[in-house]
Amino acid sequence: TEWVWMGGLRPGSDFLTSTLRVIQEIVGCRVRRDPPNSTERYTRWINQLTPEQLLTQVFTANGPTVIMPTWFCSRAWFSHVGPFDEGGQGVPEDLLFFYEHLRKGGGVIRVDQSLLLYRYHPWAATHSVLETTIWTHRVRFLEEQALPRWAAFTIWNAGKQGRRLYRSLTAASQRKVVAFCDVDENKIRKGFYCHEDSQERPKPRIPILHFRAARPPFVICVKLDLTGGAFEDNLRSLHLQEGQDFLHFS
Repeated sequence: TEWVWMGGLRPGSDFLTSTLRVIQEIVGCRVRRDPPNSTERYTRWINQLTPEQLLTQVFTANGPTVIMPTWFCSRAWFSHVGPFDEGGQGVPEDLLFFYEHLRKGGGVIRVDQSLLLYRYHPWAATHSVLETTIWTHRVRFLEEQALPRWAAFTIWNAGKQGRRLYRSLTAASQRKVVAFCDVDENKIRKGFYCHEDSQERPKPRIPILHFRAARPPFVICVKLDLTGGAFEDNLRSLHLQEGQDFLHFS
C-alpha cells in the first residue's frame, strides 16, 4: 500500500509498522506544544481522547480529533476522499477534508506516542479562518451526521452557546429540541426560552430544565475542562454513553 504523509511528522519504522493494516483510516499521534504552556486545554484534549472519542468528539470547536500535521493515510484513500479545498486564506481545509473522510466511512487512529513538536504562534494560518465560518460547517455536519438518528433531543446549556446552536439549526432540527437544560437556577427559573426571530406562530417556547430533570439524548454546548471538573462530574453522574446518549458540540 502506498501512503500519503500530509503533515510535519517525520515517519519512523515503528510508526509505519503500526499503520500497515490501515486502509480507510487517518492515522495521527500525540503531540508536544512549543511553547509548552500554549493552548494547554487543547493539547490535553488532543492527547487524552479515548479511541472511541476520536469519532464521538468530531463535532467540537477543537476540530479534527487528530491534528493534521500528524496525518497519514493510504494514497488510494486520499484519492477517494478527494483533494484539500484550495480556496485560499480563510478556508478550513483540514476540517473540510476530515469531515469528508468521515462521511465516506473513514476511521481515526492515534498512535499514543508524542512524535511531533507542534509550534504555536499568533501568525499561524489557522487564525485567518473566521470562527463563524467554522461554526457554520460544524452545525451543518452535526445536522447531517448526528441529528437524523434522534427523534428529539435536549440542548445542554441554556446560555449563549446553547441558544446560538438552536438559532443556527434548520427549522426541522429546531422542532426536535424538546428542552434546554442547565445548572444555573436563574436560567431555570425563567422556565422557557422563546425564539423571538422564529417565523412560526405561536413562537416556539422551549422549556429550561435542571439537567437532572432533562431527558437524553443531549447535544452539549458546555466547554470541557473549564469548571474544575464540576461539569464532567455532573455528566458522569447520569451514567450515559457518549455517542449514543450525548455528543459534545462546544
